[in-house]
Amino acid sequence: MASARNAAPEPSSSSSSPYSSSASDVEILRSLRRLARDLAAADPPAPFLRAVFASVSRRARLLVAVFDDLLLLGASAALPRSASLCLREVLLVLQRFKAVVADCSARSRMRLLLQSDEVAARVRELQHDLATLLDILPVGELGLADDVADLLTLASRQCRRRAPEAAAEQELKASVLALIQEVEREIVPERERLEAILEEVAINDPASCSQEIEILEREIGDRLAERWTSAMIALVGLLRYAKCVLFSAATPRPLDSKVDADDDDAEPLAPPPDFRCPISLDLMRDPVVSASGQTYDRESITRWFGAGKSTCPKTGQVLTNLELVPNKALKNLISRWCRENGVAMEGSEPGKPEPAPPVAANKAAVEAARMTASFLVKKLSASFSPSSDNRVVHEIRLLAKSGSESRAFIGEAGAVPLLVPLLNSEDAALQVNAVTALLNLSILDANKKRIMHADGAVAALCQVMGSGATWRAKENAAATVLSLSAVHTYRRRLGRNPLVIEKVVLLVRTGPPSTKKDALAALLCLSAERENVGKLVSAGAAEAALSAISEEETAAAVLASLAKRGGAEAIVNIDGAVAKLVAEMRRGTEWSRECAAAALVLLCRRAGAAAASQVLAINGVEWAIWELMGSGSERARRKAASLGRTCRRWAAANAAQNAEFPTSTVSPATVAAS
Repeated sequence: MASARNAAPEPSSSSSSPYSSSASDVEILRSLRRLARDLAAADPPAPFLRAVFASVSRRARLLVAVFDDLLLLGASAALPRSASLCLREVLLVLQRFKAVVADCSARSRMRLLLQSDEVAARVRELQHDLATLLDILPVGELGLADDVADLLTLASRQCRRRAPEAAAEQELKASVLALIQEVEREIVPERERLEAILEEVAINDPASCSQEIEILEREIGDRLAERWTSAMIALVGLLRYAKCVLFSAATPRPLDSKVDADDDDAEPLAPPPDFRCPISLDLMRDPVVSASGQTYDRESITRWFGAGKSTCPKTGQVLTNLELVPNKALKNLISRWCRENGVAMEGSEPGKPEPAPPVAANKAAVEAARMTASFLVKKLSASFSPSSDNRVVHEIRLLAKSGSESRAFIGEAGAVPLLVPLLNSEDAALQVNAVTALLNLSILDANKKRIMHADGAVAALCQVMGSGATWRAKENAAATVLSLSAVHTYRRRLGRNPLVIEKVVLLVRTGPPSTKKDALAALLCLSAERENVGKLVSAGAAEAALSAISEEETAAAVLASLAKRGGAEAIVNIDGAVAKLVAEMRRGTEWSRECAAAALVLLCRRAGAAAASQVLAINGVEWAIWELMGSGSERARRKAASLGRTCRRWAAANAAQNAEFPTSTVSPATVAAS
């Protein structure tokens, strides 16, 4: 072999990467052989691209034999410099081929179909680059056998050969676009035609259909194909319809009920530590990375910065800037964990308005959602078995989670009166699906009205909160009460129902953390109505909130709300209430410290000496007030300053009165007036 040197490569303790310029020829050849084998064995990412990627696989198989022969030669002698440089360029092209295969495999099938022309063009471009490199490879200097050299020539010719246009692929794409246009004109797709199209893109069961919807939604949100965004949005709606019409016989996974339906005492699954926000300790819904490299939930770290702090909460490091970068990799892992364990990734606070979708729904998507809602509600009305009910209600629950239009269509189709009786079902999975569907529907104000006016709806929600089959069912019933309470009129009506208050208070006392959190949020909303406060206090809401004050930050907010609207004296009379509020003001989260300070100010103003004397009797309270004034939020600093002034006035008034009348004490009215 010309210009060969009899120097085998020496092993090194820290071998260089095969992709670096310092990699040896043998390393390059091994990498080439491995890549060629991977490409030869790779499955086409979709049936309609089989011809495109089959050609890549055929070329790769030819190159495997070539690289095997070159490895035998290169093990005993170095390659000529020109050949070595050329093979390094071939390695880059094969890497690009593999990247195309990986990218296409990660895409949704429908987006891949819409972009099939671009994919085919990219593959042709890479094949042309590979052919050029194979043509300039100095075969004569490599000492290859004639049959191996012929393989190189054959691979080059095949790479330059232009593949015929894929008529079937173009026809399938045209059929999908035509189907979208028909849906826009409110034409219901024929079942057989819909089934045939999905079969051609390998969507042939509920799992693949659900996965396709999920990937499409993520691609739309990430704006990965601006040109086809409108069609992709329409296809999401069309696939939801197809899933219900074609695959409605599929039974939901047991995990869809979020907890073991056979275990009444089971607590909802706790997320892994890495998925929890270091500030709130809750599952991160929108993880972001700060300048220190630590990851937090966006809502928590934004509130931290909003309080005037510029340090990393976890490390204490002073941040050079307050910019937040989305941690998409972690968000994808959290999303996958939520899917696998039946945990809601979005909408943890149904009483709040949902975030605006990244792209508005178009005519086809809206009409597909309407068709899906109508189909599901009609099917539910005609169902006569729990298993059939469960499948349909599960789909209604998922559809109601997808957006405001879907919630409106489900409500207009008459789903609420059909869902309410199912809350009393003895089937645990059906009960969870029914109450969660109502929760998702209740986000829309029009559906709040439908639920409140449905016969027996409130009573059924109370029944679930009191004796539901699972904690998840109880939790979602409490969350539904919270959502309904967002409307002033309904908040008063719910407060007048003693059973509602009794069951919500019971959940605060006995529920696991996530259930307790929703029940406390419902109590907070109900306590915003002065008319409800007396009933809440009588039902033991203050005691229940105090029992949870060290676990849930909402508990301090509940106590502040009760104190503000007439419950101050009842709270002060509870043994240890003031001490617990002072402790929370010292060691709670930022919001709970703020709420605890607000509650203490209200207690001192409305209960006078009975509260103020208890506050001042606690060791270190002055330091806790001073610390909050220096490090709390703007509102917390104001409340801490107000509490300090109130306590000082009471202490001064008490000292003066004791000097004049040694056996007397300051009356509550005196402190209240101050």
